Amino acid sequence: MNKKSSGSIIPSGTGILREMTLRAKLIFRLLSDKRVSPWAKLVPIAGLIYWISPLDLISGIPGLSAVDDVAILWFVQYAFIELCPPDVVSELSKQLASNNTIVDGAYEVEEEVVDGEATDVTSQEKQ
Repeated sequence: MNKKSSGSIIPSGTGILREMTLRAKLIFRLLSDKRVSPWAKLVPIAGLIYWISPLDLISGIPGLSAVDDVAILWFVQYAFIELCPPDVVSELSKQLASNNTIVDGAYEVEEEVVDGEATDVTSQEKQ
């Protein structure tokens, strides 16, 4: 069964809030994983410090302070995940995905659909 794109920026199938929650959980698990370099762990910590600090990169343009905060936080999370070992990111992502498929019926189970044809064997034997 093919899913058609609705042309929307926001993903329709999984939900942007769910994706953001999974990304945050992945970052916290990567921060606690001993296989991730301590130098890489400084990236999200620096991003968090920037986010709570009064420092603003685009302070002269009204209304853009939230835009630069969002852009920097997006870059920080992206850079951190890219700096982590790919096998660790893959392993933790699979664990998170399998943990979130069913939570008290909150998420639907994604079933694999097999397309095929059926033949009535009993009617062919009588002929």
